Amino acid sequence: MSATLGLEGAAAALGIGLLIGLERERHKGRGDSRACAGLRTFAITALLGYVAMQVGGGLLLGIMAICLAMLVTVAYWRSLGSDPGVTSEVALLTVLALGAMCGTAPELAIAIGVVMGGLLAYRQKLHHFARSQLSEAEMRDGLVLLIAALVVLPLAPDRYIGPYAAINLRTICTLTVLLMAVGAIGHIAVRNLGTRYGYAISAIASGFASSTVTIAAMGHIAAKEPDSIKVLGAAALLSNLATLTQVGLILGAVDTGLLGPMWGPLFAGAAATALYGLCLMFPAPARGTRQPIKVGGAFNLKLALLVTLAMTAITFLSSVMLSHFGEVGVMVTATVSGFADAHSSTASIASLAKSGQLPFQAIATPVLIVVSSNSLSKCLVAWVSGGHRFAAYVIPGQVLLTLAMWAGIWLY
Repeated sequence: MSATLGLEGAAAALGIGLLIGLERERHKGRGDSRACAGLRTFAITALLGYVAMQVGGGLLLGIMAICLAMLVTVAYWRSLGSDPGVTSEVALLTVLALGAMCGTAPELAIAIGVVMGGLLAYRQKLHHFARSQLSEAEMRDGLVLLIAALVVLPLAPDRYIGPYAAINLRTICTLTVLLMAVGAIGHIAVRNLGTRYGYAISAIASGFASSTVTIAAMGHIAAKEPDSIKVLGAAALLSNLATLTQVGLILGAVDTGLLGPMWGPLFAGAAATALYGLCLMFPAPARGTRQPIKVGGAFNLKLALLVTLAMTAITFLSSVMLSHFGEVGVMVTATVSGFADAHSSTASIASLAKSGQLPFQAIATPVLIVVSSNSLSKCLVAWVSGGHRFAAYVIPGQVLLTLAMWAGIWLY
């Protein structure tokens, strides 16, 4: 058994070395200016790391790493004039460490090796993306998202605090990061797909930032392009797919058990929305130049923070109403708050259920009340922004969406 495990580790180390070495061999060059390491060097280095770890443990591996670092330093100084980069040298040291890791965690070592091979193989595209395509605002938003996800979120305590035990900082941080991440994904979709797939894809992507804002934007375009009003109405309605997706993600982020009572309404609502939208788009495709709908940068940080604050306030208010008036109080709060935003109200209901103040099976009704009141506000926005012709396409779809979600309760 141990011999089998040893062979598996050695094979994993050899595979990592060959993978990285093959990529480096393709960029090694020829003649006197060629790089210091290629296919054979990387493969041997990976096996060296594995053997050193198995024979002498960390001490022998450290000695081998020092010797390899000295050789890499000499090779770097020799090629400094023609190639000032240190990518191959650092990759060689990393392969030594990955080879040693194959003895204890081969799966992790292989995963890291594959990621490393991808980073090396797509060097030119990554450089072009960083220098030419990535803007300063997007770089800033990306750093903010990484800090929030990798620094702030792990440090947030996972317990309920405050009056009525209504606030959970880990849940609040998780939902904030989720909103920022989903907004970033929508922004990437708009940038990469853009006008190629028309208003529908742009509306769905920007709907992750704000479906209501997207409907308003479509209404303004419809006022200027009356010939495309049917497709614009379809795109406005399809932005609700983003809202339904976010509701599901919010419930799942708080507790995956909350998705049980809601999978039927969410599925029925998404199916009705997609069917109605496609029926509007199919007979009469829009003409002319289409511009993607942009809502903020990589993500809307202000929107995420406002939703977080609204979610905290609504959660506290719902907890107070639940304590004094029972589930009826929660439904009243959901109805009023849903006019402004569906995400924060859904999050507050989910938080109440996770804290044990509301049964999991009882969340469907208040969540559907939130979606219904939010759908009504979208109807008003469609009428004001695009006029009665635009609203004539959007309002029936919103009504169909709402009715389908209520009917979806019977699927649970």
